[in-house]
Amino acid sequence: MKNSRRQFMILSAVGACTLALNGKVQAQAMVAETDPQAAALGYKADASKVDKAKYAKYAAGQHCGNCALFQGKADAAAGGCSLFAGKQVAGKGWCSAYAKKA
Repeated sequence: MKNSRRQFMILSAVGACTLALNGKVQAQAMVAETDPQAAALGYKADASKVDKAKYAKYAAGQHCGNCALFQGKADAAAGGCSLFAGKQVAGKGWCSAYAKKA
């Protein structure tokens, strides 16, 4: 019983570090264009490569960085998206769920 407090403190520190590192690793995962959800939304990591015939909604200047769903800074190379939990999208990317940031 003498070690219970010491063990608790050590395990708490290890647990906190594990959670912090796990969150950082998950935040770094990028969405692949071949991901089923990404493919269904027509996601492209480079908005200039969007098939304009297939996605008539696309307009020049639209990209993830200025989308309301993008969770990073507007000029960030990558950031989170509320459609792809735990993964990042390219700031210069685009998908059919694009909604202009107000």
